[in-house]
Amino acid sequence: MIDIFTDGACSGNPGPGGWGAILRKGTTEKELFGGEPHTTNNRMEMMAVIEALRALKEPVVARVHTDSQYVQKAGGAALD
Repeated sequence: MIDIFTDGACSGNPGPGGWGAILRKGTTEKELFGGEPHTTNNRMEMMAVIEALRALKEPVVARVHTDSQYVQKAGGAALD
């Protein structure tokens, strides 16, 4: 099991923004981050999850932790 903690933010909407993710397996952690000079808050929230999942090297069970309703509802919509 890998736990993925994500967040994204933007100064203005649109405006400069960034995203971050922590991947944790047991006591091992990997930090990822990035940003864009002109973006939106929702895009940065989603990029955090996308880049975290992209960083996984093999199939695993992963649990994503996010405070973003946009990300949470986007995941559910894919199942409908």
